[in-house]
Amino acid sequence: MAKAKAKANAKARAKPKTKSKSKAKPRASAKPKARPKAAQPETVVQLTLGLLRPPEGSTRPRVRVGRGPGSGIGKTSGKGNKGEKARSGGGRRPGFEGGQMPLIRRIPKRGFTNPFKQDAQVVNVRHLGLLAEGAEVTPETLFGAGLVRRPDTPIKLLGMGEVQRRFVVKGVGVSGSARQKIEAAGGVIEGVGA
Repeated sequence: MAKAKAKANAKARAKPKTKSKSKAKPRASAKPKARPKAAQPETVVQLTLGLLRPPEGSTRPRVRVGRGPGSGIGKTSGKGNKGEKARSGGGRRPGFEGGQMPLIRRIPKRGFTNPFKQDAQVVNVRHLGLLAEGAEVTPETLFGAGLVRRPDTPIKLLGMGEVQRRFVVKGVGVSGSARQKIEAAGGVIEGVGA
């Protein structure tokens, strides 16, 4: 009797029964879809400086050093043990080479920088068309047209572009190419650029 049970158990373990595929049931008629709710008008919040926030994940909280061993950066706060670089305000100045004669003192010096240098404000001749018809080209008219920032500092006309009409230039520096184009259009240069 025990042998018969053992054989039956062995057969059951050897071939697990596979479920026969049953035919798919016909689908029930689809339920009617719910109508979308009427769109409600969105409330617009006025943006002020107090509402500005950085994008999520773009900033990290400040690392608080020296707050105990559990933080991983307690005691020496990531500065190691003693020495010049561990002190407040410690560290060497830029260019310091440990007492060796530094590069900036080893190389020869030459020349100087003129403290009174004034760079000229640049205006190209293509912009002279912005001036009123028949107006003279002076520091004041160029300033009035917004072509220079200040009328009391040097101004120079450069030759980029074309001159469309005759101009009288007074009190303004002129480059060689600008001079040729202004004179070719029948213009006259007086004063600084003459």
